[in-house]
Amino acid sequence: MFSSRTSNNSMPLLVQKLVRPGLLAVLVLSLGACRFIGGEDGMLSGIGISGEEGLFSDDGGYQTAEIIPDMRIPPELDSYTIDQLYVIPEPFSPNAAAFEEIPLPKPIEERRREGVIIQSLSGVRWILIDATPGQVWPLIRDYWTELQIALDYENPSAGTLETAWVEIGSDEENRHKYRIQIEPGLHSGYSEVYVLHLQNLRTDPIPTVITWPEESSSVDLEQDMLRSVSQFLADRNDIYQASSASLLAGTIQAESKANIIAGVSGDPVLELKVDYNRAWVQIRQALQSANIDIVDENRDQSFFSVRFAGIAEEQDEPDWFGRILGRGGEVEESEEQDFSIRLLETGNVVNVVTEALLSNPGASQLNQELLQVINDNLS
Repeated sequence: MFSSRTSNNSMPLLVQKLVRPGLLAVLVLSLGACRFIGGEDGMLSGIGISGEEGLFSDDGGYQTAEIIPDMRIPPELDSYTIDQLYVIPEPFSPNAAAFEEIPLPKPIEERRREGVIIQSLSGVRWILIDATPGQVWPLIRDYWTELQIALDYENPSAGTLETAWVEIGSDEENRHKYRIQIEPGLHSGYSEVYVLHLQNLRTDPIPTVITWPEESSSVDLEQDMLRSVSQFLADRNDIYQASSASLLAGTIQAESKANIIAGVSGDPVLELKVDYNRAWVQIRQALQSANIDIVDENRDQSFFSVRFAGIAEEQDEPDWFGRILGRGGEVEESEEQDFSIRLLETGNVVNVVTEALLSNPGASQLNQELLQVINDNLS
């Protein structure tokens, strides 16, 4: 039988020899730490972290912070990135009215397409950019400023800029003019930029009233300008995402081109503020992007026939016992049903209407889900 010598507290001597120096070291460090954090007195109540002499001094917070003048950049340097990104809030008022409802943050767009893209359809070309019209407007103005080209006309609320007459390359016969049109994208947070080119003979008198054509005088010069502007936007878009924007041009973004609204009968309708040709192409692309099976389509009769099972919902994560049994958070799939999608053109608006071909209790909900999936996949 083995035995060991113990002290009064029944602790083996070997353990006491190991523990006592350790406790002594911890005690010394603790006292030193109290003295360092709390100040000269070393009192435990001074551990604080606050206090004028503590590690984190309590000097009144942001309400006593000094407001200094804005940074001034010499005029010969670029200063468009200098703005108030961190604004000191007003002191809290005890008489302020409480929110009736807690404001929720805006949801993150799951299918957000980033970057600057040139799109074309039936001879029409435009730039798609993931920035609001209010952000794009100062960018376009900076573009012409860098080229030292004056603007003859600006209308921020309409998103229109027109250059003065300019000379291009070695063209000695014609004078040239450009119009930039900034429009909201299909979804909020996006913009579309269109370029229109106009030219006339230098021997002709300069017109006092500009009559812009439906199509550019030179498609090649329009495309050259689109590429130049898109490159400029791509180089600066990330900077302007967190920088200044035009408040006047910001009114454009309230008019997104794709919106789900209530129709005449009260049922939801997807309203597209585009021409019929673009609406048809983009609805078809949205269905393909969402992997919705297109059974039939007829452009002349303005309809698609599709099979749709609704938005798949993920089951809740299994508990510990469920994981032991091999149950996972799998996606629950529903049975596919047949739907028709009709495009109804009224003036400059195309309404997209969905309808279940077989009546059932869940048809109304599936109609709404089908419209939402189409809207989310528009680009």
